Amino acid sequence: MILKEYEFLQCKSEGKEHYVKPETFSAIEKFVLDNEKTAQYLKLTTKKPYGKVLQAQNYVGLIQTKDGTTIEILPKISHGDDKESKNILIKMLKTLKDSPFKNFNLAHLQSSEMPLLEIFITMFLEEVAKLIQKGIKSDYITKEENLNFLKGKLKVGEQIKQNYIHKERFYVEYQEFLSDRIENRLIKTTLQYLYKKSKLSSNQQRIREFLFVFDEITPCMDIKNDFLHVKPNRQMKDYEQVLLWCKTFLLENSFSPYKGNDIAFALLFDMNLLFESYVGHWLKKNCKEWDISLQDKKHHLAYGEQCQKGKFQLKPDIVMRKEQEIVIADTKWKVLDEGKTHQGVSQSDMYQLFAYGKKYHCTDLACEKMYLIYPKPMEEKNLEEKGYCFDNEQKLKLHVIFFDLLHAELFQLHNPIATPRS
Repeated sequence: MILKEYEFLQCKSEGKEHYVKPETFSAIEKFVLDNEKTAQYLKLTTKKPYGKVLQAQNYVGLIQTKDGTTIEILPKISHGDDKESKNILIKMLKTLKDSPFKNFNLAHLQSSEMPLLEIFITMFLEEVAKLIQKGIKSDYITKEENLNFLKGKLKVGEQIKQNYIHKERFYVEYQEFLSDRIENRLIKTTLQYLYKKSKLSSNQQRIREFLFVFDEITPCMDIKNDFLHVKPNRQMKDYEQVLLWCKTFLLENSFSPYKGNDIAFALLFDMNLLFESYVGHWLKKNCKEWDISLQDKKHHLAYGEQCQKGKFQLKPDIVMRKEQEIVIADTKWKVLDEGKTHQGVSQSDMYQLFAYGKKYHCTDLACEKMYLIYPKPMEEKNLEEKGYCFDNEQKLKLHVIFFDLLHAELFQLHNPIATPRS
C-alpha cells in the first residue's frame, strides 16, 4: 500500500482506498503512540466518515507490520505520480551523509515496478555482488577445542578441568586463517534475514546464490555486540557500504530511532533532513563557482561573559561563499499557501534567518543576501513574490524561493534562477 504525505490510513471499509485491517491499524497506532515523544511518524486524528485515522506526516519510507502488511510513505511532489515520487525519494536518499544509498546506479532499477523494500534489498545485493567479485576476506580466527592431538597452545586450566580422566586429549587454543570473521557473519545474517522478507523472485534467487558463497560462515548470535567489534581499516574498505546496509537492516533504526515490538520492520526518513541534503548537494553540483558549506559551524550567537567561548552555535543549512560575497540559505519542507498568514512563512523562520544574517554580516562584512527555500507548490498563481529587508538601509535582504524537485530547478516563483548543468 502506498501513502503520500498527509494521506491517511483507516480501518473502516468506507471505500477501500488506504484501508487496513483493524488489527493492523492497532499495531501501527501503538507504534505511533510509543514514539510520539521523539518523532511524529504518523498523526492520530479523526475524519468523517472514517472515524479514527492515521495521517502521514513529514516522514517517508516504509513500515511493515508482523502480519506482513507493508505501508510505503512517499513524498508529496508537485505534479508527480507515485513512480516519480519514488524515483525522487531514491535520488534524495543518495545525498545523505554516511548512508548506504550513495553508490547505487538508478539507471539499472525499474523502481516504478518494485516495492520500496525490494528496492532497498536490491541495493544491498548489488553491493554484496561487488564484494564477492573482489573476494571476501579472511582473517586469523582464534579457536579453542578439545582435540586428540596437540595444536597451538595448551590451555592448562581447561586441560585439567576437561581432561582429568581423558589424558589422551588436549584442550588447546590456536589460530586459523578463515573467512568466518565478524564482518562476513553480519553479511550472512543480513542475507538470511532478507530472504524471509523479500517477496521478489529475482531477489530471492540472488540471496540463495550469495548464501552458497557464505555457506561455511557462522550466523551472528549477538548482532549489536558484533557491530561493536567491527574495526574499519584500509584493508576492509570494500566492506564499508555493505556493512552500512547490514546495519540499516539488522538494527532497523539507524536513520530514525524508534521503539516498540508491534512493528516487524520500519525504515523512516525525516523529509526536512532529506530536502536539506538534496538541495545542498544539488547546489554543490550546479554552482561550482561557489564554495558551499552545509551545516556551517563558523559562528555562535553569543559568547560567555568570562571567556571568548562561543555559546548557542549557529548552523545555517547552506552557506555559499565567492570572493567577498556570502549567501545564506535555509531549506524548509513546507508547502506555502496564499490562504495562510504571510503565505505560511513562519515568524520563527524569519527570526532564525535574521540571527544568521546579522552575525555573518557583522563578522564577515559580506553577507547581504539570504534565501528561504521551499518545495515548489502545486499551484503558484496566487502566491506573491516575497522579499524582505531586515533594515532600512536594505543591506540585509531575504527572498523566498522554490525548488522544483520534479525538474531539479530553483525558482523565484515563475522564473528559473538556477537549472541543472547538462
